[in-house]
Amino acid sequence: MTELPSDNAIDTPTDGAEGAGGAPERSRHFIEQLIDEHIAQGRWGTAGDPTVVKTRFPPEPNGFLHVGHAKSIWLNFSLAEQYGGSCNLRFDDTNPLKEDDLFVRSIVNDVRWLGFRWDGCDETGADPLAGVKFASDYFRRMHDWAIELIEKGLAYVDEQSSEDVRKQRGTLTEPGQASPFRDRKPEESRERFEAMVRGDVPDGGAVLRAKIDMASPNMNLRDPVMYRVLNAPHHRTGSDWHVYPMYDWAHGLEDSIEGVTNSICTLEFEAHRPLYDWFIDAINRGRSDPEKIHHPQQTEFARLSLSYTHMSKRYMRQLVEEGRVSGWDDPRMVTVAGMRRRGVTPEALRAMCAEGGATKFNALVDFGRLENAVRDDLNKRAPRRMCVIRPLKVTITNWGEYGDAGRVEMMTAVNNPEDEGAGTREVPFGGTLYIERDDFMEDAPKKFFRLKPGGEVRLRYGYWITCHEVVKDGAGEVVELKCTYDPQTKGGDAPPADAEGNVRKVKGTLHWVEASTAAPVEVRLFDRLYTAERPGKATGDHLDDLNPDSLEIVEGALLEPNWRTTEVERSSGTGAFADGIERFQFERQGYFCVDPDSKDGLLVFNRTVTLKDSWAKAAKGEGGR
Repeated sequence: MTELPSDNAIDTPTDGAEGAGGAPERSRHFIEQLIDEHIAQGRWGTAGDPTVVKTRFPPEPNGFLHVGHAKSIWLNFSLAEQYGGSCNLRFDDTNPLKEDDLFVRSIVNDVRWLGFRWDGCDETGADPLAGVKFASDYFRRMHDWAIELIEKGLAYVDEQSSEDVRKQRGTLTEPGQASPFRDRKPEESRERFEAMVRGDVPDGGAVLRAKIDMASPNMNLRDPVMYRVLNAPHHRTGSDWHVYPMYDWAHGLEDSIEGVTNSICTLEFEAHRPLYDWFIDAINRGRSDPEKIHHPQQTEFARLSLSYTHMSKRYMRQLVEEGRVSGWDDPRMVTVAGMRRRGVTPEALRAMCAEGGATKFNALVDFGRLENAVRDDLNKRAPRRMCVIRPLKVTITNWGEYGDAGRVEMMTAVNNPEDEGAGTREVPFGGTLYIERDDFMEDAPKKFFRLKPGGEVRLRYGYWITCHEVVKDGAGEVVELKCTYDPQTKGGDAPPADAEGNVRKVKGTLHWVEASTAAPVEVRLFDRLYTAERPGKATGDHLDDLNPDSLEIVEGALLEPNWRTTEVERSSGTGAFADGIERFQFERQGYFCVDPDSKDGLLVFNRTVTLKDSWAKAAKGEGGR
């Protein structure tokens, strides 16, 4: 067996090799180095043929995928693609008590949404389960191999209670104790195992254990359980089986059956690798070379851990069941479904995973890296629109002096400054507008460059306006600003120089909407679910670190009327999102997407991410969030 590099090197430069344009190629991580070595040796077939590489993503269908799974999906599928090989999507459905077709469908959808296609999949999506594999497809072969190990004296049926088995396992400093059933005759163990298979044994009445070494320093090798009795119906096989394989027994056999070359797991399975190898070697013991089953290479990498999140299924389930979030697809959750609903793009998730690569060392990744990946992607592709989230009325008092007081002029706005081909759109401008309430301050400090009494600002794509009167209600709250506009500044351009050659300048540029045409919308301002980098670390309870401001729902926001993505934009790549989710940059606000809760008469937008990382600023002591 080829060993991992002894220094656990993560990235090794490619000896001065250059990529396109003369730029140095990305250094290769340790899994690529290992695969390169196997290919050169011809371990899986013809030496030098990279297309023999086969990987797999093997989720258990007992929950929803989260961002940590996305890293594993990316690694397995991207490696297969990189080498011209293939990757299987296989469900490890070996526990009928927790699994459901609902999760199968959800996971299949998530993998497709992330942009990956497994071996044998239907590219059109018409048959979503085409090519999908299941551990339950191999139950009969696993059973037959278990019989083979019993007959070889390498497995036995133990009829002790689970508590007795646990007590006899020993500790890290003390060897385990042999079961009184350890040396029973193979014929007797086979008879008892078949009774388990028939359903003649109650749940917990017996287990099949591998006969390895009760004194092994590796606890996983102390006669691990291979099968347990579960008299429960399975979501695919019904009541055909009354015994179900344990993960360690099933995992390597599934890989072997499918011809997987590289079984890539997270680091917690590193201590399980000797057992992975032992089971396959035990089956092959005494067989001639042509009769031996395929032996894949298990390799481990560090899972993805993001700050300000918790990826424990138990904790996420608690949040859902206690109503602290709206469901598994709540946009604050780090489930794939939640991130999709929030507007995170699959391209951004893949970019974040690729940036981190594959390592052998656990590390906490700053959540800001995911947010920055989203910003980088949406900055290039999101159409720009204007939305006033907390409206403040502005009346242009001299609007009627230069034409019909009720007229609405159309202003030309750029759809995406990052994409010239995205074109422009028309935005209505009239005598009554709304600006953002935060863009006005009555008693403004010197460096406040937005609107203030006597101050002048540019309305983006519109005109320059000057505030000359502030209207308040009975409680003293500002409810309206009366302003004049300069008709020479249409489009936001500076006015001509005066007789002395002086040109007026403004420092503030505001977004706005025209009152009579703006669309009322609900805006959901999402933020990080937790306030601590490691939720629960300080007190032991992750709920203590929940962010009370993780969601603010703002009703009465106003959006420009021509907000829909145009065909011109989509044909150029702006707003052309393969998942059909409509995403936008609300200028000066952040990136937003249309939520499924939207209905006729009320649009709902979710904030995906702010334009800038306010958390990093707060962490540096540069002001509050």
